[in-house]
Amino acid sequence: MNNIMGNNLHNSYVFQALDAYPYNLEETLEALNYALSYNEKDAQALCLMGRVYAEQLKNYETAKHYFAEAVTQHMEMPKTYPYYIQTLLWNEDYVEAQKLLDFAQTVKGVDKALLELMQGILFEKLGQFKVAIKIFKRAKKTATNNGFIDYVDNELSRVKKKMNPKKKCKKKKKKLNKKRKEK
Repeated sequence: MNNIMGNNLHNSYVFQALDAYPYNLEETLEALNYALSYNEKDAQALCLMGRVYAEQLKNYETAKHYFAEAVTQHMEMPKTYPYYIQTLLWNEDYVEAQKLLDFAQTVKGVDKALLELMQGILFEKLGQFKVAIKIFKRAKKTATNNGFIDYVDNELSRVKKKMNPKKKCKKKKKKLNKKRKEK
């Protein structure tokens, strides 16, 4: 009976933390600390704690620790992977991000379109713009949400601008020179 009550209380704290995040960080942290004191291996609480450290505190090493522990405790929890991968990208841990992307693709229920988007961002960060564009297009095909497709279109546009910035400058210079000559 005590175990059931402890479990319910633990779940209650996890739900409080999820409800408070990201609008009330003090309440989020308090509820997470209580939840983890009841069950230090709860993947949901560990994942959210990782998000707090990554997204709010920009402490990527601590965030990575929480995400790694969450994955260790529950490898089949699909929502952990995008947050963990994003943290690795922010921390410029590109090799580790690629390994996790490869593994995450095998997890049932994970948002494949989002993983494709993150794969494209990884290639963009590595300066491989053509590959990034190809992968962004693949993400659009996988997507099931118009808002996400619009977001990917914006990502595509940004990367395309990065590909030939010198050509555009040269064209502008040619037009200016042509106008000067005409005067």
